Amino acid sequence: MIYTYKYKSPLGRILLAADEVGITGLWFEGQKYFGNTLPDKHIPQETEILTEAKKWLDVYFSGEEPKFTPPLHPDGSTFRQAVWKILLQIPYGQTITYGEIARKMAELKNVSRMSAQAVGGAVGHNEISIIIPCHRVIGTNGSLTGYAGGIDRKLSLLELEHADMSYLFVPKKGTAL
Repeated sequence: MIYTYKYKSPLGRILLAADEVGITGLWFEGQKYFGNTLPDKHIPQETEILTEAKKWLDVYFSGEEPKFTPPLHPDGSTFRQAVWKILLQIPYGQTITYGEIARKMAELKNVSRMSAQAVGGAVGHNEISIIIPCHRVIGTNGSLTGYAGGIDRKLSLLELEHADMSYLFVPKKGTAL
């Protein structure tokens, strides 16, 4: 069974979802792919796992780095799971490029190259945003690209983490990337 809880964050309402194993989803209301893995039958009820995720978010949105991770149970292919595992290794307040993740994936798979576009697809379909920090992934040229919650939120999350953004290309509203 999937349980849900609505969390009020400084960047908008967040829907959390969990099963008996761990967090299965974390979405900003209205974001791209909002709740797309959420089954029709779910129970709006706080559970121990959802309470732990709330505590994590409280610490995170206070501007501190959480020193724990709630249990996670993302659903995805082996490839996506491997990409998400790399995302979990990105230090708080730091960024990594899609190309760097592609190189790490190539090493893991013992192949000469891995497609940065394939990595981008896996990053973009991360259903547990913020906790699995896809907002820390940037374009090779330092551009803030591809965040399902919106570029403004991605920028706000990086600012909250005091990430060095001096080298980032932040598009103006209405500018295509």
